[in-house]
Parts: sequence; structure tokens; C-alpha cells
Amino acid sequence: MKLRAGAGDGRAAAGHLRARVTAAVDEGRHRLRIYVIVAFQAGLAAALAWVLAHEVIGNSEPTFAPAAAVAVIAASLGNRAPRALELVIGVVVGIGAGDLLIGQFGTGPWQTGVIVFLATATAVLVRGPGALMAQAGGTAVLIATLTPTAPDLELPRTVNALIGGLSGLLVMLVLLPINPMRAIRRSAEPALDLFAREMTASAEALAEADRGRAKAVLDRMRDADPKLQQLTEVTTAAEEVVRLSPVRWRRRRIIAAYRGGATHMERAFRNSRGMVRRIGTALHDEEAVPPDLPAAVEHLGEAVRLLNREFVAAQEPVQARARVLRAVREAGGACRQGLGFSGTIVVSQLRTAANDLLRATGVPRDEARRLVREAAAD
Repeated sequence: MKLRAGAGDGRAAAGHLRARVTAAVDEGRHRLRIYVIVAFQAGLAAALAWVLAHEVIGNSEPTFAPAAAVAVIAASLGNRAPRALELVIGVVVGIGAGDLLIGQFGTGPWQTGVIVFLATATAVLVRGPGALMAQAGGTAVLIATLTPTAPDLELPRTVNALIGGLSGLLVMLVLLPINPMRAIRRSAEPALDLFAREMTASAEALAEADRGRAKAVLDRMRDADPKLQQLTEVTTAAEEVVRLSPVRWRRRRIIAAYRGGATHMERAFRNSRGMVRRIGTALHDEEAVPPDLPAAVEHLGEAVRLLNREFVAAQEPVQARARVLRAVREAGGACRQGLGFSGTIVVSQLRTAANDLLRATGVPRDEARRLVREAAAD
């Protein structure tokens, strides 16, 4: 028995390692695609900013325009428009601090230190630490070092920063916006498929009383947190694109559904992970497992599959809701057949996850609670 258990643990560990390697490779490919898109956006925004500043406005030193454009593009995936505003304000603060002190004290090492201190302190007071502070400090350094060789550029530098920020936004939102649905599908499908797949594996472990398999599922779900967090980040960025980009407006309803459901989906995943932990405890204690309990867990996973399918098809997630409630009814049947202490907690956590999934489909909070209560009593 010990040898068999050891072999089973070895297979579980090997399977866990393969899953982690596969997940890392998929994550790397996804990030590479995003970086390529961002690189194209940065190149186009820099070229556009240079042309506008040098050829249209007539600035002989348009350095700050492409620099600001690239800074905007390189901002984090979510909340790019607010970040662009922070970057431009940071440039203006840095220029103002630099010009003020250089005019009074000249240039040199201690003047540079004082200029950067003043610029970053002002940025922190205005907005707090973050992009504005970093940009203000970096710009102040450039002003302190460039002014001796390129004096009287205060207004052109400010104009260049504004042109660069606007160029970055124009590229991101109009000329070369990301495809929000493609970005969401690349993040949502692997995350939701993993969620559904682990619920199926949990149901099988429960039905076969395989404690080692339940532990392997729990380990994989612990490693999957970044996927769910990435889904939230990507849906936030996609919502910004469809809100601000005219060429993507027609996708607003679908993106809003994903955005509204992402937070609840993440909660459902975490509650389901707690349920899997209790499944392992129930199996360890050799508690009774009525057939309805693994069936309930399986239906919960199928509800996740249906939810993703109906969202992608821009359909009302009616089937997903029905499958969630079926999972709750099956769990209620298992309670009536007799459960141990941990089994009862499994049912409670399943109902909590079911409530989260109903919220993810757009059901209001009170209505979701009522539906779960009624299904549990059937």
C-alpha cells in the first residue's frame, strides 16, 4: 500500500510539474504577443509625435515628443488614459522645477539633486508615488543636463510633451487599438477552461475517493491565481478601449458583460479552491460521499464552460445559470442523503461559489441569493 501510495504521489507530482511548465509556456506566448503589439504602437506613436512636433509645430528639438509618446504606450495595460495624463503632467512638473532652479542657481551636481528632489516632492504632493513622480523626476534630470547645451527650450519642451501624450493616445485608441475581444479570449478561455477542468477533476477525485488526485487539483488551482488576476486586468484594459476608441464601440456590451463578471469569477474560483481543500479533508477522514455530491461539483464546472461559451457568443447566459442551479440542487440532494462534517462544508462552499457564478452572469446580489436558497431546498 505504501509503495502504491508513493507511486501515486510521484505521478501526481509529475503531472503537477507538467501543468506548471505548460502554463508557463502559454503565459510566455501570450505576453510575447502583447509585447509585439505594444512595440508596433510605440514605434508608430514615436514617429507620429516627431512629425507633428518637428514638421507641423516647427520645434527644432522635438526630443520630448517621441519620448512622451513612448512613455504613454509603455504604461501598464490597464488605465492607460489616466496614466497618459499623469505622464504629461509629470513632464510639465519636471520642466517647471528645472527651469525655476536653473534660472536661480545655475547647473551642477548639487543643483541637479535639488531639482529632482523638488520635482518628485511636488509630484508626490499632487498625486502620490507612481508614474507622475517617476516622470517628473526623470524629466527634471533631463532639464538639468540638457539646459546648458540647449537653453530657452521651456515652452517647446512642454508643447512636445503634450504632443507626445496625445500622439500616444491617438495610436492606442484610434489608429492601432488592441482588439479587445481577442485580448479577452486569449486570457479568459485558458483561465475559465482551467477552472472548469479542475472542477471536473475534483468531481472525479471525489467519486473515486482519490485523495492524492484531490491534492494535485488543489496545487494546480493555487498556481492558477495569476491567470484569474490577468483576466481582471485584461478586461479592465478592454473596457477602456471600447469606451474611448470609436472603432471598438460596437463591442461595448460584450466587454461590459465580461468586465462585470470577472471579479465575481475570481471569487468563485477562490471559493471553489476552498471547496477542493475540504474535499481532500473529507476523503482523508473517509467520510461518506453520496453520488449527488461529485455530480454537483461536475455541474459547477460545466456551468463555467457554458458561461464562457455564451459570453463569447454575445448571448444571455441562460444555460450557465440553469447549470449553476442544478449544481446547487444536486448538492442539496447529497445533504439529504447524509454527509460528514467536511462534506457539509463542501456543500456550503459550493453554494457560495454558485452565488458568485450567478453574479458573474449578471444576476443581482439579492436575486442570486434567493435563487441559490430555493435551489438548495428543492
